[in-house]
Amino acid sequence: MTEKESAATKAFREARDVLLHHHDDLDAARRAFRWPRPERFNWALDWFDVIARDNHRPALLIAEASGAAHDTTYSFDAMARRSDQVASWLRVLGVRRKDPILLLLDNRVELWEVLLAAIKLGAVVVPTYTTATPADLTDRVRRAGIRHVVADSALTDRFASVPGEWTRIAVGERSPGWIGYDESLGGAREFSQDGWSMADDPLFCYFTSGTTSRPKMVAHTHLSYPVGHLSGMYWNGVRPGDVHLNVSAPGWAKHAWSSFFVPWNAEATVVASSDPRPGPGAVFDMLRTRGVTTLCAPPTVWRGMVRDGLGERPPQLREAAAVGEPLEPALGEAVREAWDMPVRDGFGQTETTAQIGSPPGRTPAPGRVGWALPGYDLVLIDQQTGKEVPDGVPGELCVSLAPRPAGMMTGYAGDDDRTAKAFAGGVYHTGDLMVRHEGGSYGYVSRADDMFKSFDHRISPLELERSLLGSELVAEAAVIAVPHPVGLWEPKAFVVPARGQAPDASTAAGIHRFQAGELPREKWVKVVEFIDRLPVTASGKIRRAALRERPQAEEMVHRLAPVEAEGALHGNPG
Repeated sequence: MTEKESAATKAFREARDVLLHHHDDLDAARRAFRWPRPERFNWALDWFDVIARDNHRPALLIAEASGAAHDTTYSFDAMARRSDQVASWLRVLGVRRKDPILLLLDNRVELWEVLLAAIKLGAVVVPTYTTATPADLTDRVRRAGIRHVVADSALTDRFASVPGEWTRIAVGERSPGWIGYDESLGGAREFSQDGWSMADDPLFCYFTSGTTSRPKMVAHTHLSYPVGHLSGMYWNGVRPGDVHLNVSAPGWAKHAWSSFFVPWNAEATVVASSDPRPGPGAVFDMLRTRGVTTLCAPPTVWRGMVRDGLGERPPQLREAAAVGEPLEPALGEAVREAWDMPVRDGFGQTETTAQIGSPPGRTPAPGRVGWALPGYDLVLIDQQTGKEVPDGVPGELCVSLAPRPAGMMTGYAGDDDRTAKAFAGGVYHTGDLMVRHEGGSYGYVSRADDMFKSFDHRISPLELERSLLGSELVAEAAVIAVPHPVGLWEPKAFVVPARGQAPDASTAAGIHRFQAGELPREKWVKVVEFIDRLPVTASGKIRRAALRERPQAEEMVHRLAPVEAEGALHGNPG
């Protein structure tokens, strides 16, 4: 500890160091860890600046597709000083405490500069993915009450029809009617805090992915995300001096998780691809040429890497994790066989930080997400009765609020009814169904609103997807419910064929025969529609809402014929 450390900094450091000390002993970490709860806390000033001043180790490495020779690295000290200058400049432009500021930037240093500066100012950050449409932006500006926008100049034309009086700041080339971000280089280099940041002051407003419904606005504070992401640091296994690569696009909560708070809480280097959606080859290159020690990527990225061939294990890689969608056992096994290391699954939400995971020191159980992480006490509740369910029985995952974890949202901004429902009964309702197994590990079942009944049988789309991914005919799969005149609903699969497989009736028949050997008849997918690629968010989640709204391509649709079903039932599954 240095003389500059406040009481809030000291409390944060002590809590973090408990997790680092017990990095490979989850039980000990859960016993020893307590969330720090300072009354006043500004993470950028009370933590980042403290570890960054006169620290010339790399804080951020922007990896270029053209190779490591073209990368740009920024030290902790440089980031602290530059964010001071940006904060002073933004204040001159009128950015004030609690002003909502929308960010529309890909992985470039200005994103990290503005994030740090906004936290220092106490502004409310509204991160937005760069694929957002004018309609998306209009919705965000209106509902979040945006006062300022910082956008890549190549994207400013999307705001042409967005109403409102808000400061326009363009990063990159000059954009008519917008203030050039490069003007900040002439701003004052000193920054002085304008009053205190209270720990419960608003800091982030995240729009959820809207995979099943209209995006919700999730509100977080100066405590909930900066401090809350200590649980993610623990799960990822990031330690001081590590080099951490997170494959996630800006605008989504996962980017703040592992490309900002998690590594910098640990005093590690952030590696970010200049291409926010790098392909398997680019990920391999970063792993092997940038000294990456810890990696987090969604299963969609891991599938692409396995499909292209993993090759030898990257020389310095120590930890590998997946989050965003459940990790199927076959995928984890493929990585373990090739690299002799596990891919550790994890679970969290935009509304929370990492709740469940397989941390370092624990062998992941196939098909299990992991165990409750330090700082989170979990229960599974029957949605009908409200009572806790025993081990082995699916229930809604709920987070105990006694005590309330630091990494918990304050609620859904502008939606008191939805907030009250989420926190009903003294717990936070995640809306996800899980099963707890002996030993305390959790297995994912599905989103509660994804489950459906078909001919009076409860169907989990995830279970069917996992089965389909076991077929050598299938590269990717997503299952939704479609109406049936008798059974109410029936399962339909959107399938990306494996390499070399035609999207035709023969492949569909092979898929039907495969599932007949894997699942009971009542769970068979009845309809297969071939698709070139699944619609996913930039964080790797399947957008089932987009699949439900997609016009059916009749020539690509194949139904399970009665004769095929009869043959499979008589022991001829292929």
